[in-house]
Amino acid sequence: MPRLERLFKTQAIILRRFDYGEADRILTLLTADHGKLRAIAKGARKLTSRLNGHLELYSRAALLIAHGHELHVISQAEQQEAFLPLHSDLMRSAYAHHIAELTDRFSEHEEAQTPFFNLLNAALGWLCAPEADLALIARYFELRLLHLSGFAPSLFECAIGQEPLTARDQFFSAAEGGAICPEHARGYAVQPLSLDALKVLRYMARTDYESVRHLRLSPALHAELDRTLSHYLLHLLEQRLKSAEFVRQLRARLL
Repeated sequence: MPRLERLFKTQAIILRRFDYGEADRILTLLTADHGKLRAIAKGARKLTSRLNGHLELYSRAALLIAHGHELHVISQAEQQEAFLPLHSDLMRSAYAHHIAELTDRFSEHEEAQTPFFNLLNAALGWLCAPEADLALIARYFELRLLHLSGFAPSLFECAIGQEPLTARDQFFSAAEGGAICPEHARGYAVQPLSLDALKVLRYMARTDYESVRHLRLSPALHAELDRTLSHYLLHLLEQRLKSAEFVRQLRARLL
């Protein structure tokens, strides 16, 4: 992408942040037009700072940023959307952390990825809806993020034989990149994939969220979708997502 201007404006979502020094914060941002950036907000923890309250986790803000070599510097910030339910509800916060961690892992530094920004911004809003199925949102987000990243799993054709998959139970192979028919599954590292799970994955892959959100899935089907996509993400990232483990532990305790 073109070299960043010395001073530039952008919309950003705060993916991560940690305290630095006596009053500063270092943030990982996903911006609308400059990709992922690391920036420092000097004095942001001071109560008198003009930045205080405008750089909360998972919020969207309009920023004025000064270009830096190792870290950019946030000069001005104005919060645009706080996504407040993500901070007052532990389960929603856990899912927000999960999709933010996924975005962080798949996005590139200083590479314009506007579709990533739009997807994350929309998903944070979906998580705030009072009757939202949080697990369904997470699976939909994972599948759409995989598509945007060029890693969409094969769901309509056998990942080995390339023939169309018929309406029956199949298998899934992370290493081969998707669903595999029983005839080609022997000799590969696979896990079962029920016809119902395959149907839901296909529906989510080709349907917008406004339609997907009306799905009502059984706990068993939710668990199978989670296992399938988590297995695939683990293969791609070569590391377990701490946020996903925390969500599972939290659901086991609260639901």
